Amino acid sequence: MLLGLFPLIARKVLQLWQQQRVFQGYEKPKTFDTNLIVIGAGAAGLVTAYVAAASKARVLLIEREKMGGDCLNTGCVPSKALIRSAGVMHDIRRAADFGIQHNPASIDFPAVMRRVQSVIESIEPHDSIDRYEGLGVDCITGHATITSPWTVEVDGHTHSARSIVIATGGKPFVPQIEGLDAVDYLTSDTLWQLPELPKELLILGGGFIGCELAQAFQRLGSKVTLVEAGDRLLTAEDADVSAAISSSFESEGIKLVTGYRAQKVQQGVAHCVSDDGSHKELRFDKLLIATGRIANTEGLGLENIGLETNQDGTLAVNDCLQTRYPNIYACGDVTGPFQLTHAAAHQAWYCAVNALFGSFHKFKVDCRVMPRGVFTSPEIARVGLNEQEAIKAHVAYETTVYGIDDLDRAIADGDASGFIKVLTPPGKDTILGVTIVGKHATELLAEFTLAMRHGLGLRKILATVHPYPTYGEAAKFAAGLWQQRHLPQRLLAVAERYNRWRRS
Repeated sequence: MLLGLFPLIARKVLQLWQQQRVFQGYEKPKTFDTNLIVIGAGAAGLVTAYVAAASKARVLLIEREKMGGDCLNTGCVPSKALIRSAGVMHDIRRAADFGIQHNPASIDFPAVMRRVQSVIESIEPHDSIDRYEGLGVDCITGHATITSPWTVEVDGHTHSARSIVIATGGKPFVPQIEGLDAVDYLTSDTLWQLPELPKELLILGGGFIGCELAQAFQRLGSKVTLVEAGDRLLTAEDADVSAAISSSFESEGIKLVTGYRAQKVQQGVAHCVSDDGSHKELRFDKLLIATGRIANTEGLGLENIGLETNQDGTLAVNDCLQTRYPNIYACGDVTGPFQLTHAAAHQAWYCAVNALFGSFHKFKVDCRVMPRGVFTSPEIARVGLNEQEAIKAHVAYETTVYGIDDLDRAIADGDASGFIKVLTPPGKDTILGVTIVGKHATELLAEFTLAMRHGLGLRKILATVHPYPTYGEAAKFAAGLWQQRHLPQRLLAVAERYNRWRRS
């Protein structure tokens, strides 16, 4: 028995020795002001602080700007409010398709933007200082600088904690383009201050941010041109997904320019070039940079403790979300690999629990089943592998595709387009991944996400009663298509002979 304990003891001694080496040169405080300091009050930081406070720890939450971070103030919330207004205008233009005649509607863009701000203000109390202080979190507004593995300075005052969580999120990535500094360009952070609707909006970047905003502004009345350096939009998704969204965009009048990147800009015109040397000049009155996001690590004082970042600016962490300092954790966009609010919140639970109780047991973050959505029209939603990822990973699969044009509710609603594509191992109903394109795709994905998370196959979905007529039935029909292709042929042959005998 003692021999069996030796490897465990040896690992613990090695860990303690490695920790001593990491902390060498720093004086550890004899006592701590708090159990946990959380830097950043976006999705990751708020959930970390909430979980820690609920565990009866003393928590200090530091935010230099607005509570709620990017999601509340410049990301998820305002963009979905804008998309909603744009969708209403799109529905009005389609009114005749439903037998409704109307006078021409017009856009009051300042009113649209006022509504966006009112939506933010309505949700703001959920993330406010008052709420979190009521939950037992100490909140400070100010710039945080890490001065040692256990101390953080805010506006000249030093605070100490046994553990620190860095949750400072991300910011728009602005590429090096000649002349860009002389142009009053927009990003997803700054466009919410637009006083009037752009007449000609040029968007650089065909990822989810660029696509969502391109369609919203086109529907609101801008003439939108969308430029993507890759050969198609949404290159992280399969080619059939890109084709579906491109077709929708072009039908609404969005000009798509793929395979080109901006080489030079000046006021009113962008000079774009392709890999083969072809040139295009694209005119605009407003330019929106939507070429991705990078981790927000500047000014944190990481250099004070020798904490380096990866090439993409993110902080390197292990499976327990620890940096090279075992008491300093990171979660959310600042570490990746996802740039999703719900992923940040998911990681935050692990950060809080490991930071507080890791001396007893550390939990490895489980992000195997991570849903994601693009809120265009049609919506795009995915969980697990798509085809291009399966091929790259050498994973054997078969596909089952159900066309939503066959769904009764979608036909009744006038939105009968799109598909559900399910990847399964050959001959098995285990779900490897699901991609959905169509109305309510992000809502439909939840059933498949639940199934994957708890190991339920397509047969379980098929055996579940779904109300009629709903979009949710599409999941059952997709499972039914898989079942039709995998019916036991020998048993069916026996059943056929039996029924023939019963008729004789």
